[in-house]
Amino acid sequence: MMKLDRLETHDRLEHFKKDQNDAIVQGLNTCLKQNPLSIALQERSPYIYIFAHPRTREDGVKCMYWQPRLSKPTAQTNSYLFRVKSFTDECEIMWMIPPSEMWTQYEKGKVTESDISCWSIDQFKNNRKKLEEREPDDLPDTRGLMILNEVQMILRQDKLVMESVETMLKREKLFGRV
Repeated sequence: MMKLDRLETHDRLEHFKKDQNDAIVQGLNTCLKQNPLSIALQERSPYIYIFAHPRTREDGVKCMYWQPRLSKPTAQTNSYLFRVKSFTDECEIMWMIPPSEMWTQYEKGKVTESDISCWSIDQFKNNRKKLEEREPDDLPDTRGLMILNEVQMILRQDKLVMESVETMLKREKLFGRV
C-alpha cells in the first residue's frame, strides 16, 4: 500500500489543470494567429467560432484539431467550442463537452470537478437545441456563405501562387542558379 501526500497530490492536480489550460490557450492562439482560414475569416467577420475536437491520427497519435468557423457546429461529445471577437483576446467558451465515458469525473465534489464541463454536459443531455442555437449577433447564413466563398477563392489563389513559386524554385535549382 502506498501512502499519499495530500499536498503533493494537490500540487500535481493543480499543475495538470494548468497544463491543460495552457494547451487549450496555445491551440486557440495558434489557430487565431497562424491559420490562414482563421485570419481570412477574421478579416471579414466581427467574430469567429473555433471548434476543437481531439482525434487519433493514422499513426495512432492523439491530437487536437482546431477548426475556424462562422457558425456553430452540431454539439458533440469530446469537443470544445469558443467564440472569439476577431483580432482580439476576447473569447467566450460556448461549450466544453468531455467524452461521455468521463462525464462522472467532472461532477461536483470530485477531484477533477469543472463547472463549465458540468454545465456543458447538462446542456448537451437536456437542452441541446439551446446549446446549438444561433447567437443574437451571428451573421445571416447568406452573408456567412458569401464570406466563405470569397475566402475559398482567395485561399485557392494563394495556393496556386505558392505552387508556382515552388515550381520556379525547382527550375532555378535545376539550372544551378540557386
